Amino acid sequence: MNSSVAGLDIAKNIFHLYSIGVDNQVFKKKLKRAELLAFFANYPASLIGIEACGGAHHWARELIKLGHEVILLNARYVKSFVVGNKNDFNDAQAIFDAVTRPNKRVVAIKTVEQQDIQLVHTVRQSLVDQRTALVNQIRGLLSERGIVIHEGIHQFRKQLPLILEDADNNLTPLSRELLNERYEQLVLLDDAIKQQDRRMHRLCTDNELSKRFLEVPGVGPMTATIIASDIGDGKRYASSRDYAASLGIVPRQHSSGDKLIYLGISKRGNRYIRTLLIHGARAVLKHCSDKTDKLNLWLQALIERRGFNKAAVALANKNARILWAMAAKDQVYQRLPAQ
Repeated sequence: MNSSVAGLDIAKNIFHLYSIGVDNQVFKKKLKRAELLAFFANYPASLIGIEACGGAHHWARELIKLGHEVILLNARYVKSFVVGNKNDFNDAQAIFDAVTRPNKRVVAIKTVEQQDIQLVHTVRQSLVDQRTALVNQIRGLLSERGIVIHEGIHQFRKQLPLILEDADNNLTPLSRELLNERYEQLVLLDDAIKQQDRRMHRLCTDNELSKRFLEVPGVGPMTATIIASDIGDGKRYASSRDYAASLGIVPRQHSSGDKLIYLGISKRGNRYIRTLLIHGARAVLKHCSDKTDKLNLWLQALIERRGFNKAAVALANKNARILWAMAAKDQVYQRLPAQ
């Protein structure tokens, strides 16, 4: 590790630096956005801590190009080091204190390619949220007129055109016209989501790591691509359990003395990835009852003993660990034979 250490609090336009020199003198510096890289180009090669937030990966890559070692720190971890009132220099000092600790919680620095994959997922999820809001709005408007559509997006797509064509319901010409416009907007959103799905399949095929991930039961192109972009080479995590813990799919602990108490999963970290892993696990569990390989026999016993939902979380945890091992050790998935 570099002998010179600095904590850098980044923002949109103003950045704050905190460091302690060899003579134990505190050094503070406020920098404008345009000045940052020029300042660090002439700054001694240092270990620079940055809180993982918007723009952190970009600045980390740029500072590494200048010869510095950069560590991104978990925001929740940094918060516990803030002393006194909140201000930018106190935040930079907290980052400095956090990055010097041996057990720091770090975040892997993402490449531009990894961020591109995340961008596709972000755009797709935004479109899905818009579609959900639109469907709920139309359901509410129809219920005001005594018309109820069965649950599920597929039933909605099937029944709404029939409702709009039904001349005997309580819809007026104006309401029918407005709802038809809403339906056309729904069709456009469906097309936009399908376009992102096709783009995601191409990314999955072109990425060697995500392509290998597809062999894991319960992992499809969405899960494979987002985890490939999140985990990288896996070197930022000491073990598979650390990666599973970073996704919040390990039990919380509230223990004292010799009494070990485990609670529900922590639900920390990336909620989107955790959701995809659990949904993928549910799909596997729904079709495990008639299979005789070791994994599915384990799942059948787990469902019998702990229930469907806990079994799904257990499989999601196992898959997260498997995916870490495949990335960190450059391995392929090995299927267990049937018994």
